[in-house]
Amino acid sequence: MTDRTEIRKTEQDTAEAAARRRERFGTLPERIRPEDTVETSPATLPDPARDRYHADEWLVRYCG
Repeated sequence: MTDRTEIRKTEQDTAEAAARRRERFGTLPERIRPEDTVETSPATLPDPARDRYHADEWLVRYCG
């Protein structure tokens, strides 16, 4: 046997093995890209009025 014959035989064996594997297990599921797994949401600006302390509001909420 020459080298070319061995290479062809190896390629045929590899192709046959791949075909048998595909027949037995089927195809792989579609790949999911990492970009599709990240959820993006817009950033919001901090609201200074929301975090401000107001003594009367505190009294109404907690002592009222």
